Amino acid sequence: MLSWLLVVGIGVAAFVGFNIGGSSTGVAFGPAVGSGTVKKTAAAGLMTGFALLGGWTVGRNVVETMGGEIVPASYFTLTASVAILFFIGFALLISNLFGVPASTSMTAVGAIAGLGVARAALDWEVMGRIVSWWLVAPIIAFWVCAVIGRYLFPYLDAWFELDEATGTKALVTKLLVVGIGCYMAFSAGASNVANAVAPLVGSGAISIDAGVLLAGGAIGLGAFTIARRTLDTVGNDLTDLPLLAALIVEVVSASLITFLSQIGIPASLAVSATMCIVGLGWGRASRTTRLSDAASAAMRGDPAPDEAGADSVSADGRGSGDGPTVPKIGDEDPDDVSARDLFDPSTTGRVIVLWILTPTISAVASYLVFRFAL
Repeated sequence: MLSWLLVVGIGVAAFVGFNIGGSSTGVAFGPAVGSGTVKKTAAAGLMTGFALLGGWTVGRNVVETMGGEIVPASYFTLTASVAILFFIGFALLISNLFGVPASTSMTAVGAIAGLGVARAALDWEVMGRIVSWWLVAPIIAFWVCAVIGRYLFPYLDAWFELDEATGTKALVTKLLVVGIGCYMAFSAGASNVANAVAPLVGSGAISIDAGVLLAGGAIGLGAFTIARRTLDTVGNDLTDLPLLAALIVEVVSASLITFLSQIGIPASLAVSATMCIVGLGWGRASRTTRLSDAASAAMRGDPAPDEAGADSVSADGRGSGDGPTVPKIGDEDPDDVSARDLFDPSTTGRVIVLWILTPTISAVASYLVFRFAL
C-alpha cells in the first residue's frame, strides 16, 4: 500500500515534470513554431513522445548521477526527496510565470546540492565536474554558432534558400526542421527526466522505469498547457528565426546536450539553445567588419574602415556571376546585417537573469530547510 508521503512525492514529481514540459517545449520547438513550420499543439505532441524516448534511453545515465552521485543515495529519504522536488518545482514555476525557459537541470542540481551541504555529504568532485561543464557548454554553443554565423551562414543561406523554398523542397525543409526539433525533444528528455524523478528513484521509493514513465507523462501535460507561453517567448520574442537558423540552433544545442547526457552530466538545453541563438546572431552581425581592419583600427584608435564596393563571392566560391552572391566579410551593409535579426538583447538579458535566479532560490531554500528544519 502506498504511504501518504509517497503519494505526495509522486504528486510533486508530476508537478516538476509538468513545469519541465512547460519550459523545455519552448526551447525544443520554439524555432519551428516561430518560423511557422508547426503549430503549438503538434509541437506539444512531438515533445511528449520524444522526451519520453530520450528519458527511457540516454536519460538513465543522468538519473544515476543525480540520484546517488552528487549526494549518496542513503541521504534521499522519502521526506528529503519530496522536499527537494518541491524546491525544484517552485523555482521552475516562478520561471514559467515569467514566460522564460528555465535552466531545469541547474535548478534541480542546486536543490540536491543544498541537501548535500546541509548534511556535509556533497561530493565536491562530482559537483565540480558538473559545474565545469555548465561553464564550458554555453561557451562551446556560443562559439560554434558564432563561427557558423560569421563564416558559413550566408553561403548556406544562398545555397539552400530555405525561406523561399517551394514545392518538394519546401516540404523537405519543413520535415527537416521538425525532425531536428524532435531531436531536441529527445535531448530534453534525456537531460530533464532525471530532474523530476531522480530523488524518488535514489530513495528507492519507485523504480527507474516507473520514474521515467511518470516524468514523461507529466512533461507531456506541461507541453500541452503552460508551454504555450514559453513557445511565444522563444519563437517570437527572443528570436524570429528563419528556417536555416532554426536548423543550426537545434543541431548544435541538441548534439551538445545529448553528449552531456550520455556521460551523465545534467545539463541545460535552455542555456545551450539560447547561447546558440545569441552566438549565431553575433557572428552574423560581425560580418560587417574584417578582423584585420578591426585590429588595425584598434591600434590606430580609429573606427574600422568600411570598404564598400569590394567584390562579392558566389555561394559556390567561384566569384561574381556564378550563382547567388554573398558579400565578403567587411562588405556587408550594417543596416542589413544585425544581431537583432536573430535575437533580442533585452529578452536575452531577462532569460539570463532567470537562469541565475531559479537555481539560486532552489539551492538556498534547500540548504535552509535541511540545515534547520529537517
